[in-house]
Amino acid sequence: MYSKYIKRIFDILFAIILLPPVLFVIILFGFLIKLEDRGPVFYCGKRLGKNGKVFKMFKLRTMKVNAPDIRNPDGSTYNSIDDPRLTRIGKFLRKTSLDELPQIFNILKGDMSFIGPRPDLPDHIYYYEGDEIKKLDVLPGITGYNQAYHRNSVEWKKRLENDVYYINNISFILDLKILIRTIIIILLRRGVFNETTHTKSIKINATE
Repeated sequence: MYSKYIKRIFDILFAIILLPPVLFVIILFGFLIKLEDRGPVFYCGKRLGKNGKVFKMFKLRTMKVNAPDIRNPDGSTYNSIDDPRLTRIGKFLRKTSLDELPQIFNILKGDMSFIGPRPDLPDHIYYYEGDEIKKLDVLPGITGYNQAYHRNSVEWKKRLENDVYYINNISFILDLKILIRTIIIILLRRGVFNETTHTKSIKINATE
């Protein structure tokens, strides 16, 4: 009942309430992004949604225009404080997670929830094993169990394990705990970057 109906009602209500301040922040940082390199304000990356549906996830652009895609050995996107692809304003947006704010539009569209597993890249569906496919049983979230307790400090397979745990135990209380933990960890700026040292590059556009 909660995961199927009540959670979606909460998403819509909170998205509408938060829309005015979120729009203000987006406009402010959109101006700063444009001022730095004249490139696009938004990054729209393809992601896996509920039931395997591919959708475009909105973010404020944090990387330089036409930056190369760099992956960790497990196939997850590379994310480091020393990433040369980040713009100056992009580093601040990543540290504060403000780059995720445009995903409020994904919530209103029905592609995402405030809380749920973070969406993977479309090609990751071929690497799910066993119960990991259950990740696609629910809407992906702006934040989730991994972000609340680990941010980007654990490898992709461990994140999938945590996603399955969340789906098997989803409840209002768990979502509330995740929300509170997310606020705390963002304020403390812990685990923002995954300091994986060995990476591999592939020749496609950047995936933020």
